Amino acid sequence: MESVSGAGVVVTGGGSGIGAALARRFAAEGARVVVNDIDAERAATMATACGATAVPGDAATEGGVAALIGVAREVLGEIDLFCANAGVARPGSEQAGEPDWDASWQVNVMAHLRAARLLLPAWLERGTGHLICTVSAAGLLTMLGSAPYSVTKHAALGFAEWLAATYAHRGITVQAICPQGVRTPMLTGGSAAERLILDDSAITPEAVADAVVAGIADGRFLILPHPEVARMYAGRAADPDRWLGGMNKLQRKVEAAS
Repeated sequence: MESVSGAGVVVTGGGSGIGAALARRFAAEGARVVVNDIDAERAATMATACGATAVPGDAATEGGVAALIGVAREVLGEIDLFCANAGVARPGSEQAGEPDWDASWQVNVMAHLRAARLLLPAWLERGTGHLICTVSAAGLLTMLGSAPYSVTKHAALGFAEWLAATYAHRGITVQAICPQGVRTPMLTGGSAAERLILDDSAITPEAVADAVVAGIADGRFLILPHPEVARMYAGRAADPDRWLGGMNKLQRKVEAAS
């Protein structure tokens, strides 16, 4: 897929932030869009604003994903592009509570897995399908101040990579969006570490949507709305000890500022 024009598209977490920007942009590009959000009012408002169909519900649970995909197929005929965009950012260290770790795992990882389980059989049968996972630069690097977020975003990237490696020759396209700071409620409500690290380079959700449309056209696995992340990722791989030393220096700066 090089363009979403005419495509049947599902966006989870589409009621606000990056998801809302994606829904608006895809609709403007001529896609037929289903907006999902756990907040039914937000889903309905966004769907009305961009001429989409609202299908509210929890896109992280097994039943919620099944219901979403079932209704979306009725509305769209078939799902051409599924954007697993819903996510949560729970702060804390290894001492974060079990509910925070579980919520992060369910939304940031299992939602992607559960969607893929249901989408892939039909996609493989017809020889085409497109999955875009909103991962975050934290999945390539890390996010100080949030162990649950960092760990589960690494897992989300790993699953997306596995899907791409396993099914590319069968017509399945998988891409991972990995922005740094984006001016959404998630950043506004983030930790002091997140704001210190991300505020200066934060971009709008619309800029992320622009990068996604460009990424769909060029087909690259990593969609990097912040191009500098590629350099950081390369530096991390080339010299992990130096990179970790730099991150620990930044951690000390965060602690001194708090």
